[in-house]
Amino acid sequence: MTVTTVDTDLDARTLTLVAEFDAPVERVWELWSNPRKLERWWGPPGYPATFERHELEPGGTVTYFMTSPEGKRFHGVWRVVAVDPPHSLDVEDSFADANGTVNPELPTGQMRLRLTEDGGRTRMELVSIHANVEDLQQVLDMGQAEGMKQAIAQMDALLAE
Repeated sequence: MTVTTVDTDLDARTLTLVAEFDAPVERVWELWSNPRKLERWWGPPGYPATFERHELEPGGTVTYFMTSPEGKRFHGVWRVVAVDPPHSLDVEDSFADANGTVNPELPTGQMRLRLTEDGGRTRMELVSIHANVEDLQQVLDMGQAEGMKQAIAQMDALLAE
């Protein structure tokens, strides 16, 4: 499996996932920067994603939804804070409604992606940072750690194509 560690730090209000891939950094970055490829791994198996808007530039917006096996849609929106292809992406990550409006009832966090290459292999660090312990605990209770682990495990097959 590509995921090497999943760590929760309640004091720092973070969930950190580290994965390694047998692929150069540009190939791993493409799985984030190409919305059609992102759709093929974002979300746990059985919850395919559809990206409707994908503006990976500072101030840009990314909107998507995941569809459950029962057909229920779960919407999300990223507000892009910073991007440095192919090495990093920082977004404000929120739950949303079908129009891309942030759902104030659910936590918004910061998501920081870092990609580093060493000898043709890429290390990916994905950190979710929350405003308080309660927000972090809420997304953990919703299954975010396991869902992200399952989603990222799907990246190897895409990189092998």
